[in-house]
Amino acid sequence: MNRVKRISAEILERYTDKFGNNFESNKEAIKTIALIRSKVLRNKVAGYITSYQRKENASSGDASSTAQDQDQDETSGQE
Repeated sequence: MNRVKRISAEILERYTDKFGNNFESNKEAIKTIALIRSKVLRNKVAGYITSYQRKENASSGDASSTAQDQDQDETSGQE
């Protein structure tokens, strides 16, 4: 298992409720939870967690939260 997957798995195991389908909010959550000094690594971990959460939500049939997170992504980009 590579470093990004290992770190992501450890963070998700402890703080599952703090992450969702929104990359920006996941990135901010990682900043508060973990001490990852590398911006590139932090973004890769946030991206992996985001894609993992989206896959989990899609497999569980939770399309409503995905639609809400996409709406948030669109509105946050317009600021």
